[in-house]
Amino acid sequence: MSDRYTRPEMGNIWTLENRYKAWLDVEIAVCEAWAELGRVPAESVKVIREKAAIDVDRILTIEETTRHDVIAFLTSLEEKIGPDARFIHLGCTSSDIVDTANALLFKQAGEILKADIRTLLDTIEELARKYKGVLCMGRTHGIHAEPTSFGLKMAGFYAEFARHLKRVEAGLESVRVGKISGAVGTFAFVSPELEAKTMLRLGLKADPHSTQIIQRDRYAQFFTSLAVMAGGIERLCTEIRHLQRTEVREVEEGFGKGQKGSSAMPHKKNPISAENMCGLSRLLRTNALAAMEDQALWHERDISHSSVERVIMPDSTILADYILERLNRLLKGLVVRPEIMRENMERSFGLYFSQRVLTALIAHDLPRQKAYETVQRLAMQSWETRRSFPELVKWDPTISGLLGKEKLDEIFDPKFYLRNEDAIYARVFTEGVADY
Repeated sequence: MSDRYTRPEMGNIWTLENRYKAWLDVEIAVCEAWAELGRVPAESVKVIREKAAIDVDRILTIEETTRHDVIAFLTSLEEKIGPDARFIHLGCTSSDIVDTANALLFKQAGEILKADIRTLLDTIEELARKYKGVLCMGRTHGIHAEPTSFGLKMAGFYAEFARHLKRVEAGLESVRVGKISGAVGTFAFVSPELEAKTMLRLGLKADPHSTQIIQRDRYAQFFTSLAVMAGGIERLCTEIRHLQRTEVREVEEGFGKGQKGSSAMPHKKNPISAENMCGLSRLLRTNALAAMEDQALWHERDISHSSVERVIMPDSTILADYILERLNRLLKGLVVRPEIMRENMERSFGLYFSQRVLTALIAHDLPRQKAYETVQRLAMQSWETRRSFPELVKWDPTISGLLGKEKLDEIFDPKFYLRNEDAIYARVFTEGVADY
């Protein structure tokens, strides 16, 4: 992944050195399990723990000859450890080590991603509570529909990202498995007991039935959880991009001192962060497709998945970490303009009251189609003449005769649209919100 999108903590997980360290942790855990079963001398395990060290350059040099990274890794360890190295990798196949180590790397990356999402949820909740009751126009198809509040917009995103957290947690749980079951998963040279003892040491679960590898439906679930989250990120960023348009201008990204928006136009302040995250979200979704393509391997395994995972494992977790942190910064610095939200509400001349008038007429026994046609006629007149819809309704003899001035004044109070805002907040900001 490009350094531009790599934060150090997540990037460090995917270095060769940390990858080899995870392999070593698995190898040592297997040796310890063998020692507990009496197959490997405890003194040899002590020597292995003390002398084993990662030498990335040496491993890569050996790999130039072996053309096999695990053998190069084992050869490097043997050079450092000496005779006791014969107990390393006993009964194992390469994927026993690599796939189990992958689970350890996923665990490390997952802790960062979960923390990122929780931080983002806190920020979204702050916005939702700050702008509770702040009226703005709700739009469907990009067109004025009925009023909502900016707080409710943010509450909706909070509920969604709570679900994203649950999905990512489930995805991480699906890959928190290892295997020490041998060349085709039959335990021919190892045993289920050895595997169980190894996984206990590593804090992993044993795959109930592995072949030579952990089956990649598990990986597909995790990467798909990131892809679905990326869709939510793009949805939120698309909302911000629309609301920052000159014709709308209800919110805008923070603009730092010395920041420039265009090389040609000094006046420009563009939603560059939101646009960047929309683009990167597409990469996360693309990588999920690659993970699903990795599910169908030949027989007990082939190696076609390996090259894919060398790319998507670091890239997807690094991108997800970067996007989540950048989105949090964007929302922390978001400029919200309630006064422009109210101005924009009146750009459609009060037409958003049309359903209130319609339902009031129906309640006064006017047939629905007749009521709809009456209200629609006045709505179209308002739109075409740019005159106030509430005023046209009040001047219409049929409607005013049925409803009266007092009822019409009640109908045209925009606070009506937020009468259940408290109930929605109570449903969203509770422990079980992600289960809805």
